[in-house]
Amino acid sequence: MFAIVEIAGQQFKVEEGQELFVHQLEAAAGDSVSFDQVLLVDKEGATTVGTPVVKAASVNATVIDHVKGDKVIVFKKKRRKGYKVKNGHRQQFTKLKVDSIKG
Repeated sequence: MFAIVEIAGQQFKVEEGQELFVHQLEAAAGDSVSFDQVLLVDKEGATTVGTPVVKAASVNATVIDHVKGDKVIVFKKKRRKGYKVKNGHRQQFTKLKVDSIKG
């Protein structure tokens, strides 16, 4: 059984027991969170597609931890002008473990 769910503005294909990284959520480590923006549910081949969401469907997950992603280097340069700018960025992520899919 799997579902396609929208979490923090992004769509994810999730299964029970799966761990995934999403953009940082306002929840503490160990909290249980529920997502009701379920776009598709598949139960052993019986697929239910929402218009736009599946009614009475939800995905329950547990927040494991808040982590930082890998550093991304942003480097800008204009040749022959002496212009160089170097910036770095590390995205904040929340690690979730999917407990159950209802729907």
